[in-house]
Amino acid sequence: MHQPPVTILDKQFSIYLPERKILQSVEILAARLSHDYQGKQPLFLSVLNGSFMFASDLMKEISIDCEISFIRLSSYADMQSTGKVKEIIGLKEEIKGRHVVILEDIVDTGHTIAGLLPQLHAKEPASVEIATLLLKPDSLQHRIEIKYAALSIANDFVVGYGLDYNGLGRNLRDIYKVL
Repeated sequence: MHQPPVTILDKQFSIYLPERKILQSVEILAARLSHDYQGKQPLFLSVLNGSFMFASDLMKEISIDCEISFIRLSSYADMQSTGKVKEIIGLKEEIKGRHVVILEDIVDTGHTIAGLLPQLHAKEPASVEIATLLLKPDSLQHRIEIKYAALSIANDFVVGYGLDYNGLGRNLRDIYKVL
């Protein structure tokens, strides 16, 4: 069934990834993470606001002992990356010697991750990996390894399933791209 476009502020968006496909991809990613971190009790570090739906659905599928915590970083204004990462709420847990998995909604330019990684490495974790719902490989501007990507997408601006356009659209169950 074809769904009509949705309007958010001054932009129209069409359906890009239905919720069913998103959840299937999250389930596959959770199985990989559960296998790779068996016996390691990782700390999942969810980057707010965008990753809250991804983190929630991923955690429901993780089958190993683990912890989750939340940090808030920002590098976006409107539809463009500002290139500057601002730490709003910092990490409270001790991560020295811990296996840390950063949970991101989307990695496009890589500015957020590139700004976060040095801060985390300074705290001497056993390892740090990145797990993202969406990866835009053609948009990356930093040399960072994304070991766990649920889905790779083209360089389209997307909203829904936690991703926003100026704060709106996070509540959409599917992911939409700008027309």
